[in-house]
Amino acid sequence: MAFLDFLRSLTPYKCYVLLLCLLAYLLNQLDRYLLPVMSKHIAHDIHYGDMGCLDRDGYFNSSVTDDKYCSHISTKSACESGFYFGGNESVCEWDYTGQGIEYQLIAGPVFIVVYTLCGIFIGYLTSIFKKKNLLAFFLLVWSVFTALSGACNTYWQLALTRFGLGIGEAGCTPFAAVIIAEMFDTELRGSAMGIYNFGIYFGYSMSYAFGNFLYDANIMDEGWRWVFYISSMMALPVAALLFITVKESPPSSSTPVSNDDDEDDCPLLEEDPQPTQPSWSEKLKELFFAFLSPPLLMLCLAGSIRNAGGYTWAVNTQLFFESQHQTSEQIGSYMSWIPLVGGSVGAFFGGFISDRVVKRRGIPARMAVLMVSQICAAPFALMALLLPAPACYIMLLPSNIIGEMWIGVCLTCVLELVPEKLRGASVGYYLFIITNIGGNIPLLLPPLKTLFAHVGADVALRSK
Repeated sequence: MAFLDFLRSLTPYKCYVLLLCLLAYLLNQLDRYLLPVMSKHIAHDIHYGDMGCLDRDGYFNSSVTDDKYCSHISTKSACESGFYFGGNESVCEWDYTGQGIEYQLIAGPVFIVVYTLCGIFIGYLTSIFKKKNLLAFFLLVWSVFTALSGACNTYWQLALTRFGLGIGEAGCTPFAAVIIAEMFDTELRGSAMGIYNFGIYFGYSMSYAFGNFLYDANIMDEGWRWVFYISSMMALPVAALLFITVKESPPSSSTPVSNDDDEDDCPLLEEDPQPTQPSWSEKLKELFFAFLSPPLLMLCLAGSIRNAGGYTWAVNTQLFFESQHQTSEQIGSYMSWIPLVGGSVGAFFGGFISDRVVKRRGIPARMAVLMVSQICAAPFALMALLLPAPACYIMLLPSNIIGEMWIGVCLTCVLELVPEKLRGASVGYYLFIITNIGGNIPLLLPPLKTLFAHVGADVALRSK
C-alpha cells in the first residue's frame, strides 16, 4: 500500500523537516485569516466598509424579538429606536459591519496581487540562495507585518500592512514544496504534500480560535490588537530552527570538486567550461510555454474555479455566521476544529489516494481523483449554506474531508508536469494564476448582495 510505503520511507530527519514546513505553512494561514475573522471588530475601531443595523452585544434574544430583526433594518434612525429589550436600551445598534467593498479589497486584491506577483519571481531565488534560509527569512517578513497590523489606526495603514503580508507569505509554498519534492520520490510525493497542506487547516482553524477566544480575553484592554501580536511572535522559534538545524546542499550553480588523481593521469585533459546559466527572462519564457500544455491549462482553469469558491467562503465565513446571529463563542467552538479535522483528513487522503492511483495507472490518473472529490463534496457545501446551526457546521465536515483533497493533489501535479529546474518557479506561477482569478472573485459579493436585496431575496449574503 502507498501509505505503508510512505511510512517506511520516513526517517526522523524527514519527519522533522516536514514538520517545520508544516508549521511555517500553519503560521502563513493563521496570519492571513486573522483579518477575515476579526473584520467586524477592526472595522468598529478604525472605521471602514459598510454600516448597518447589528444585534447589540449581549442583548440578542430570539425568544423576545424576531431573530432577523436588526439585520432587516436599513436606516440608522429605525435601528436605534425600533425595539427595546428589558428596559430602555435598544436591542440593535448602528455600526460598521466589517463587510463591503473596502473589506473585500484588503481581504482580496490588496493582498493577492502582490502575493501572486512576488510568488513568480521569488521561486527563482532557489538558484542563488538555500531554500530553507529563504523560507525562514520570508517567515520573519510576514510575521513583522502581522505585528504591524495590530498597531494600525487607519484603514490605509491596514491596507499597507496587508500588502506587506502578501510579499512575505509569497515566500512560503514555493520553497517548502521544492524542499519536500526533493526529499520524497514520485510515488510518495502526494502523501508528503498532503501532510504539508495540513498547515492550511491548522492555521485556518487557529485563526477562529485566536480571533474569537483571544479577542474575548481582551488582553490589556486592546481587544483584537493582541491577537495579531501573539500570532506574530510564534514565528520566531520556527524561523530559528529552519535557519540553524535544517541541512541543505548549496544551490546547483556550485562547481563540482575535481579528482586530482585523474588530472595527474590526463595532463592534457581540459576542464569543461561551466554551462551558461539562463537569464531570468529565458526562464520565464520557458515556464510560460510549459504552462501552455493542455494538462497544465486545464489544471489552472479547474484550480481557479475551485479556489474562487474556497477563498470566497474563507474570507466571509465569520461574517456569514455572525449574520445568522451566531455568537463569537459559538463560531469559535465549531470553526476552531471542523476545518482542522475535515481539511487535514481530506488533504492527506487526497495525496494518499492519488499516490495509490498513480502507482497503478500513472501520473495522469491524479486528475480523476480531483474530479470525483469535487463532485462528491458539492452537495455538502450547499447544505452548509442552507441549514440552520448546528447542522450547517456539521455539513462542513464531509464538505472539507472530500472537497479539500484538491490542494495537495494539484500542487503535486504541477511539480510533476514541469521540468525539475522549474519546480520552484512553477509553484509560484500556478498560485499566481489560480489566486488572481479565484482570489478576486469576492469583489463581486457587495454588488451581488445589493442585487439580491433589491429583488427581495432573503438569503442575500448566501449568494456567494
